[in-house]
Amino acid sequence: MRLLIVEDEKRLATALAAGLTAEGFAVDVVHDGLEGLHRAAEGAYDLVVLDIMLPGMNGYRVCAALRAAGHETPILMLTAKDGEYDEAEGLDTGADDYLTKPFSYVVLVARIRALLRRRGGGSGSPVVTVGALRMDTAARRVHLGEAEITLTTKEFAVLEQLALRSGQVVSKADILEHVWDFAYDGDPNIVEVYVSALRRKLGAAAIRTVRGAGYRLEAL
Repeated sequence: MRLLIVEDEKRLATALAAGLTAEGFAVDVVHDGLEGLHRAAEGAYDLVVLDIMLPGMNGYRVCAALRAAGHETPILMLTAKDGEYDEAEGLDTGADDYLTKPFSYVVLVARIRALLRRRGGGSGSPVVTVGALRMDTAARRVHLGEAEITLTTKEFAVLEQLALRSGQVVSKADILEHVWDFAYDGDPNIVEVYVSALRRKLGAAAIRTVRGAGYRLEAL
């Protein structure tokens, strides 16, 4: 999943980006409200973490502008303020959730995962099942039948993209966009490397290549 962090406290933004990258997310960071609005409006993000007190344009205005333009990307607002009025104002502009600084990193990750599950339109369960394959996206664990499969962070992220759209063809470009960050300019064939690694662990028939289109996760 690809996240955008709009936060002017650079040390906090860097720490959040590092932590969320380690969790398997692709993360872009900007420090200005106007730039955040531009990125969120133009980029294909699964969720935006948006500070309220920003230079250029505050978070309330960024959120309101995105919603007015029809963008439905989940928005988690961060603020150093505290109080019911601030929370109500943030939610009234279209934010999906609200977190007051200082906050627990564990709580932040839990809120992000909850918003992403909610966006998927399912029951909110963190477990994705495709045939005998079960992915617990909260615990970051994968089972094939009764056997647990150990995956690296990137392998898990690639498999998650395929599992969330099981039965559909997912393009290499789409996987790159959601698993690697905006600044990645390496070999796009890196996707093939991770798909090959997943086939070794799950079985060659688990992921089908659809020539010229992408990959499809098959029910085993």
